[in-house]
Order: sequence, then C-alpha cells, then structure tokens
Amino acid sequence: MKASIGVIGGTGPAGSSLALRFASLGYPVVIGSRDAARAQEVVREHSKRSPSAMQTLSGMDNAAAAACDVVVMATPWDGAEAAALTHGDALGGKVVVSMVNALYKQGNNMNSLVLPRGSVAQHLAACLPNSQVVGAFHHAPAKELGAFESPLPIDILVCSDFPSATARVISLIGEIPGARGVDAGNLSSALAIEAMTAVLINVNIRYKTRSSIQLSGIKVP
Repeated sequence: MKASIGVIGGTGPAGSSLALRFASLGYPVVIGSRDAARAQEVVREHSKRSPSAMQTLSGMDNAAAAACDVVVMATPWDGAEAAALTHGDALGGKVVVSMVNALYKQGNNMNSLVLPRGSVAQHLAACLPNSQVVGAFHHAPAKELGAFESPLPIDILVCSDFPSATARVISLIGEIPGARGVDAGNLSSALAIEAMTAVLINVNIRYKTRSSIQLSGIKVP
C-alpha cells in the first residue's frame, strides 16, 4: 500500500497541483486547509477534470493532512511557521517537504526574502526539530504540475540534512513521468533554491512563458 501524502495549506495553485499529480499516481492524498470546506471545494473542482483520478484525493482540514505519512507544506510563506507549530506533534518523526517560497513583488519584479534563519525550509526545520524537513518542488510550474495527463520534463532540486529523507523524496519525484529528483545537498541549499524561484518568475514575466529547470551534464539513476 502506498504511503499517504498530506498537503498542509494545499488549496493554492502549487499545493493542489502537487496533490492532484500524486493522486493520479495512486497515492492517497489529503488536501488540507484551515477551512475543510474550502479543501473539499478544490477537490470537487479537480473531480470535474477526471473523476477516476480523484478516487484517492480528499479535502479535509490541516490536521488531517498532518496525520498523513509524508507531509508537504504549501502554505503562504508568512503562514508556514504558525502551521508548523500548530501541527508539530503530528509531524514528529515524519518527512516534511517544504515547497514554500518567501517572495514579494516590487514594481514588475519579483524578489526573494531572506528570513532570520535563512530559507523558509531552514525556518521550518527550527520549528520542527523532531521532523525531517526537505526542500523540494519550489520551481515546479503549477499548471504543468497539475496536468497529470502529460509528462513533467523538469529537474526538481531536493535538499535536506537527512540523506534518507532526501532519497525518499527523490523516489517520489521519480514516479512522475518525465521528472527527475536531483540531490542538491544539505538544507542550507534551500536559500539559493528558493531565491531562484524569483528569478524564474521574472524570466516568465518577461518572456510570457512558464520556464522550469533542467540540468545538463549529470546522470540521475
């Protein structure tokens, strides 16, 4: 039986797209929200696209998402700490994936924020000392991530201070057709990875596209 995946704050474009992608692969997935009704509404919207893919997707509150085997943090950056502290006990001993980016817009330019502990992922690690925090999925464009009928030709950078957690997330990514998980080192790498998201958004704005990252010169098993 496949591990359950919970997405805390999963009603936004990125979180719900990630949930939809893994549900399409047969994983039991819970989209979590502070408002369970909102999460259920998102699931209903997804079900209009493909009822068969929704058999393993459900919408509940964030507590239900935190109770899953693997948990993804997809909240806005300024709500990540509160969510982590609220559900810290349930997240203990688990792999917690942060896909959160701390960004702000200034004029037509997107900029990254540096938090007191560096990246959002590092901040979450400090809030969750009993969890294995992993940074991943920061650069995955939401629309393509949720288009589960099509491959996702993208390299997803993964960083963590726990090699086993890194390997587990890379294995999950490897189930997505076309995607590769790339070990980007310790959790300290999350600062550069999160900041790069702002760069990609600026490229997308200027070229009216949705760019992603693919690395050349490496062979990933």
